[in-house]
Amino acid sequence: MTGARRNPLRFWPQYVAVSPFFLLFAAFGLFPLAFSAWLAFHRWDGISPVTFAGFDQFRFLVADATFRKAVVNTIIIWIMATVPMLFMSLGLASMLNSVKRFRTLYQVILFLPSVTSIVAVVIFFKAIFDNQVGVVNQVLEAIGLSGVQWLNGYWTIKIVLAVIMTWQWVGYNAIIYYAGLQAISGEVYEAAKLDGAGPLRTFWSITVPLLRPVIIFTVVVSTIGGMQTFAEPQVLFGSNASINPNSGGPGQAGLTMVLYFYQQAFNNNNYGYGAAIAYGVFAIVAVFTLINWRITARAEK
Repeated sequence: MTGARRNPLRFWPQYVAVSPFFLLFAAFGLFPLAFSAWLAFHRWDGISPVTFAGFDQFRFLVADATFRKAVVNTIIIWIMATVPMLFMSLGLASMLNSVKRFRTLYQVILFLPSVTSIVAVVIFFKAIFDNQVGVVNQVLEAIGLSGVQWLNGYWTIKIVLAVIMTWQWVGYNAIIYYAGLQAISGEVYEAAKLDGAGPLRTFWSITVPLLRPVIIFTVVVSTIGGMQTFAEPQVLFGSNASINPNSGGPGQAGLTMVLYFYQQAFNNNNYGYGAAIAYGVFAIVAVFTLINWRITARAEK
């Protein structure tokens, strides 16, 4: 009886049942991860024989001025998009939590941008912010102001990218905050009301502290997503070569880390350096995620 219990083969039907997941995970998860790590220490253009490069790719990455520019661009765009987005999401969630009618309709409206094709979203906003015939410039000129070269300037390009990211994800985060608000007992708010707390005091003293675990989650997820911005600048400017001075927009103002990785690996066929960039991006995202997590967790204590 003891020998039968120790025999792992007696569970083979269960192993066979769960094996497809692990096989797929090994093929599409573990193998690409291990192969890219190996590739980061080699030079390969996809056709020629692979040659060992040691740490040369990482040394070049540290000295690469274009990669540093991409890092700075990514951080600025992430801050410009994430900070206002999370505050707006919290405000929208509070308003949604207070309405009595059509609540489901509002939830659907808030969720729609996050499931809309990013290509369609970027094309739409590109038309809105067009330098000559965009709606924004038309409105500015109608009220007597000069039009802005939104898709040409260093900061205006970042503003456009931040607006696109905010529009797409503000409703998604609002739904998450709304779910967290639903878990807060109404008795807490009634007690605060009896103590004479106003709406603003109730929001900052009760809602925000009780919602802090959800806020930490959204900050971490937004950090990971924002640091990997790719589709927005790629669709907005559509430049292919990383050596193009307009890659990521004029002056490379919209060149992000992941866009630079994509261009090096798949436009320049420099797969070894592309893998090194990918691990550099991973390290930066991990550091920023840990910093944000520590800041928000310390505030909770």
